[in-house]
Amino acid sequence: MYLIVGLGNPERKYATNRHNIGFQLADRLMAAHGFSAPRSKFHAILSEGRIGDHKALIIKPQTFYNESGRAVSAAAKFYKIPVENIIVLHDELDLAPGKVKLKFGGGAAGNNGLKSITAHMGDGFLRIRIGIGHPGDKNKVTQYVLSDFSKAERAEWVDETLDALAAAMPILLESNRPQDEIGSRFLSDIAMRLGKAVPQKTKARKEAKPDTTPDLSADQKQVSQKTEKTEKKEEGPLAHLLRGLFKADDNNKKKED
Repeated sequence: MYLIVGLGNPERKYATNRHNIGFQLADRLMAAHGFSAPRSKFHAILSEGRIGDHKALIIKPQTFYNESGRAVSAAAKFYKIPVENIIVLHDELDLAPGKVKLKFGGGAAGNNGLKSITAHMGDGFLRIRIGIGHPGDKNKVTQYVLSDFSKAERAEWVDETLDALAAAMPILLESNRPQDEIGSRFLSDIAMRLGKAVPQKTKARKEAKPDTTPDLSADQKQVSQKTEKTEKKEEGPLAHLLRGLFKADDNNKKKED
């Protein structure tokens, strides 16, 4: 079973705030995947259902953003959900609006909701970081995150990004693949749904060295590869020793002649 946690603040006045995009995605997931009617438990609003082939519990902590760990801990302990099966949905100031990234474990980067969850559960949970942009002045951050998305923002990226995330979520719950492969497929699926370029893999590959091999025909390449393999085999310690013995024997013969 998975525990999906949307971060946000309770009360209607915060419902459409930028800081509540985690709550908004949680609501979108419940609707898209036919979850049960929401109810109150564990200091949270929760709903149960299935995403793909997996059971999931979606919660929206009602302890206010900075104390989210209390609700997460209570729900996880009751349902015996391990920390690696917890997925947290939250806003991210340091990402451009509509940009989505994943983070497996690690620090909270100043996010008090993540700090609270880490204090109660450890840091081994998965984070879905949803970019909301930065106001450009750290003194304006609080006012910015607690303000509503504009109609233009909702039309340009908010609603379609939430829909894409909700549709792609079954990919993220596949537990029979490596995390980096699942994450790459998840982000690629979102990008395609949004009509954007497919993002690079979460782990950057090392830049390949330029190929300085001469351009050979297919037959030449086969001969070259066989020669290289033969040469590599002859470089073994036993071959080296035998070659030395034969050379010594040849030299002795030359002296005798």
